[in-house]
Amino acid sequence: MKLVIVGGVAGGASAAARARRLSEAAEIVLLERGPDVSFANCGLPYHVGEVIPQRDKLLVTTAVRLRERFRLDVRTRSEVEAIDRHAKTVRVRDLDTGRVYEEGYDKLILAPGAAPVRPPIPGADLPTVFTLRTLGDADRIKALVDGGVRRAVIVGAGFIGLELAENFVRRGVATTILDRNRQVLSAFDAEMTTAILAALRERGVEVLLGQTAEAIAPGPEGVTVTLTSGDSRTAQLVVLGVGVRPENPLAVRAGLEVGPRGGVRVNEFLQTTDPDIFAVGDAVETAEFGTGERTQVPLAGPANRQGRIAADNAFGRASKYRGTQATAILGFFGHTAAATGQSEKSLKRAGRPYRKVYVHAAHHAGYYPGAEGLSLKVTFDPATGKLLGAQAVGGAGVDKRIDVLAVAIQAGMTVFDLEEMELCNAPQFGSAKDTVNMAGFVAGGLLRGDHPQTDWEAVAGLADKPLLLDVRTPPEFAAGHIPGAVNIPVDELRGRLAELPKGRPVVAYCQVGQRGYLATRILMQHGFDVSNLGGGYKTYQLHTTARPEGTTG
Repeated sequence: MKLVIVGGVAGGASAAARARRLSEAAEIVLLERGPDVSFANCGLPYHVGEVIPQRDKLLVTTAVRLRERFRLDVRTRSEVEAIDRHAKTVRVRDLDTGRVYEEGYDKLILAPGAAPVRPPIPGADLPTVFTLRTLGDADRIKALVDGGVRRAVIVGAGFIGLELAENFVRRGVATTILDRNRQVLSAFDAEMTTAILAALRERGVEVLLGQTAEAIAPGPEGVTVTLTSGDSRTAQLVVLGVGVRPENPLAVRAGLEVGPRGGVRVNEFLQTTDPDIFAVGDAVETAEFGTGERTQVPLAGPANRQGRIAADNAFGRASKYRGTQATAILGFFGHTAAATGQSEKSLKRAGRPYRKVYVHAAHHAGYYPGAEGLSLKVTFDPATGKLLGAQAVGGAGVDKRIDVLAVAIQAGMTVFDLEEMELCNAPQFGSAKDTVNMAGFVAGGLLRGDHPQTDWEAVAGLADKPLLLDVRTPPEFAAGHIPGAVNIPVDELRGRLAELPKGRPVVAYCQVGQRGYLATRILMQHGFDVSNLGGGYKTYQLHTTARPEGTTG
């Protein structure tokens, strides 16, 4: 058995190591175009920022280690130019010597990854305009920062863009972020990014939304970036972080099927349309876990798992890939944002019915010093309560809740299961009713009819507005409230029922939803047509303070 693997890093290197563990007798050849066979892409911004000062720490493994420990035939600086599916060979070019040769295979695994997109704008190829994908990219960006760059422009407010912004600021580089979307982190629902945008601006990052770079030209102070708004910014360093595209030319030339966005199509066994050729990692189009729809998610976790599964199947061990759930996390400036499963915007695009709840809580018991706030959003099926997705933003504890919910989604659990989850509890770690439990209580009450809920978007879109009832204290009301609301504190509500009209729908709200829930229960039992505003005033603020398109920072 001879296995040839094209590409290293996460998917390819994992496939190679797994293959050797499955067979000591197999001939395993790993061909990597770059100089490094496996490195930590996610650590690149932190090397630029000198959080990870030693470059070697980013090397997950080396060609020497793979040769010595796994007896693999590892060839770096080796580019595969073509696949002959009939002859079962690949054509390889040694980039150091120029030698071209044929390499035969019994099974082939493609792990070419994805390439950063360079938008077709004038100046995108200037020497101080970069993308960030490899250690070499990080070296060149870091060299400029080390050399005293004063200002940088980042095009794209995704994960890489925000991580670079944090590290540029850490190095004293004034930074502007551009994004054509109306929000940062477009994979998230807009209201969940409000705190992230505020944190960026608090640290002095200029964020310009609803616009991007139209041209980049040399200037007396480096380069001038012309924006779609007609404005411009001067910088000595520009990083393009507008997304990635699958490295699919090899697969396309070989006649393998690709999807509409260019991802190599694979089945649940990670086989391409040629059963002897597998594909893994950022280059592939797989099924989305939960919906089964085709998706492309360039994340290291799925790539690693796919590499293992492809190796299993190449050696005849039936192993299925369950699909990609898009569980991801970002940490910056002391804030954390994480998500798993289906966002509200993706559910809307798919036309799938859903409901949502918000919980705003502390990451551990409020009476224990150091409690940090977090906001959790959970989407679920309105008929069954089955969990569909979750997003959380805050400080400490965000990762724990999203990890718990990621497993719950994998297990096919419902919001009713969240009510019964038994999670560890001590004052410095959590509360007796964890945030995950609270999401279950809110969603479960909604589905049972105990807790009717109205989302803010529904209220705002109604021609005949319901009565908005603010049940917080008068000082809270005076500090800020939804326009048009009347204020009756929940503790006074039973004695002031006569002030409320029974012929008009009432939407009660408090700060985060708990007192609004109690008010809803009181009014329901007194014959009122009432619901609670989902997530309370805090969620209203998240929605209404998300900056509209075209705004600047």
